[in-house]
Amino acid sequence: MSTFPDRKAARVRELMEGPHPTVPVGLAAAAAARGDRLLRRRRALRRFGWTVLCAAALAFTVWAALTRPWATPPSDVSPPLEGW
Repeated sequence: MSTFPDRKAARVRELMEGPHPTVPVGLAAAAAARGDRLLRRRRALRRFGWTVLCAAALAFTVWAALTRPWATPPSDVSPPLEGW
């Protein structure tokens, strides 16, 4: 077999055993704040979407109640008169 995977494993072991970099002081707070912003944005978009959907359903219901698209339109042509 090749020694390439062994070299990769050795390099990973070196990195894990070596000195670890320090974490910036405000990293956790910044990540939590960003997560809160993302959640608020998603929640606002979801509410906006539901509001638009409900408004569209209400507008369709009002339109359908006023125009009655299921009813046949009145005929403009009168039937022929017979028996006169």
